[in-house]
Amino acid sequence: MIDKFNHVALTVPNYSYTFNFEKNFVYSDALTTITNHYPNCFYYSAIYVILIFTGKYYMSSRPKLELRGALALWNILLAVFSIFGFLRMSSEMYHVLSYYGFYHSVCVPSFLTQDPVTAFWSLLFILSKIVEFGDTAFIVLRKQPLMFLHWYHHITVFLYAWLCFIETTAYARWNAVVNFFVHSWMYSYYALKATRFDPPKWIAMMITTLQTVQMIWGCFITIMAYSYVKSGQVECHVKLQNAKIGLLIYLSYFILFGRFFKQAYMSNKHGKKVGRKSDTNDKLIKVN
Repeated sequence: MIDKFNHVALTVPNYSYTFNFEKNFVYSDALTTITNHYPNCFYYSAIYVILIFTGKYYMSSRPKLELRGALALWNILLAVFSIFGFLRMSSEMYHVLSYYGFYHSVCVPSFLTQDPVTAFWSLLFILSKIVEFGDTAFIVLRKQPLMFLHWYHHITVFLYAWLCFIETTAYARWNAVVNFFVHSWMYSYYALKATRFDPPKWIAMMITTLQTVQMIWGCFITIMAYSYVKSGQVECHVKLQNAKIGLLIYLSYFILFGRFFKQAYMSNKHGKKVGRKSDTNDKLIKVN
């Protein structure tokens, strides 16, 4: 098979098992629908902002809702989804890095055009960014502090993930795999918290560190892609504008996460609050 993006036939990972809905998925068929639907994402984002701040106002004069059972189920489902997503997409990443190298992982979108399994999970990945708006609903209804980092991150990840999908951006495989990995830890942590387990503070710190490293890696990947495209030596399926947007977004995340880490774990005053109230830890790291 000839790939229109890299002009060579590539092998895909030899999965031990594939479901029919995975192997029968065709990226080009989904691409048209997602592309046509993309303008609506900006309306969804606006509705999301209106609802969360209207919800905060509504709850300001009402007692908070515990929602312990619903919160536990929510986090368990998202943890399982993230683990499966990471396992499915990391196989393709390992295969590409082993046989084709780093350049391919950044510049050749074979994970979308030639591998129906990773293409299918890439679609689920971008759709999950709508579902994850539900994280904010729990914060509002449970009357926890709503940080700018939380809702800013949700909106920008949502819009950028969809943009990368419709532009067949090659390095989006890194975005998805790393995000699935971090979310596997984060939602598992929150599932434990919701079921009244109390993991040690270093686990929360580790997850925030992983989130920060994710942003550093995102900056590195976009810079590498930009340099490959600008060099003009070989074809790299990444739009310069996309790389610029990606770099600005990841850089803003890095600054915000760094500031958040300092306030959450390096401030004595804040540290005492965390020690007194375990729920504070919940709102500290659930921003990704």
